[in-house]
This record gives sequence, structure tokens and C-alpha cells, in this order.
Amino acid sequence: MTSKQRKIVWDNIAKEYLKNSLRYIKNDSPKNAAQVKDLINNTIKEIPSHPEKYPADKYRLNNEGNYRALEIYYFRISYFIGDDEIRIVRVRNTHQIPLAY
Repeated sequence: MTSKQRKIVWDNIAKEYLKNSLRYIKNDSPKNAAQVKDLINNTIKEIPSHPEKYPADKYRLNNEGNYRALEIYYFRISYFIGDDEIRIVRVRNTHQIPLAY
């Protein structure tokens, strides 16, 4: 029995938010921006191996457990576990007021 490896897919809004945030960090410290980017990318690459590793997203309305969230530095990254893919649906700064979605 082999388990199918899901691919990672980013929603455009999540990708743009992260890109803009890293650009902002880079203005103060290119080194820190690179470290944050590397840690986020490396962590996300590991999700398909263990998609349920992180807790259910408490800000997702009517979540049956398919939406999960993790925090890296000051970023909260929400993702959806689908049959064929892991979809990164949201990236927010943890200092922002939490919003249900």
C-alpha cells in the first residue's frame, strides 16, 4: 500500500501577502528576510508527508479538520488538505486581529 504524495498549491492572495511581507522585512534586513523565507518554504515542503501534523485552523468557519494552520515567526499560515493537493489558502501576520473566514 503506497500513499499518494499531494502537491503544494498556493492561492494567489496568500502568495502575494507573503511576498509583500518578505519585501518589507528585506528593507530592514535582507538576511532576516532570507531566513524567514527559507524556514517557511522548508516547513511547507514537509506538509505533504504529514498533513495532519498541525492543529485544525480555529479561525476557519465550519472546519471539519481539512483546514490546518501553523505559525512560523510572526506568520500564521493556513492550508487546506485536499485529495490531490495541499492548498495554502491564507498567510497573515500574527499581530493582526484574527479574522474568521
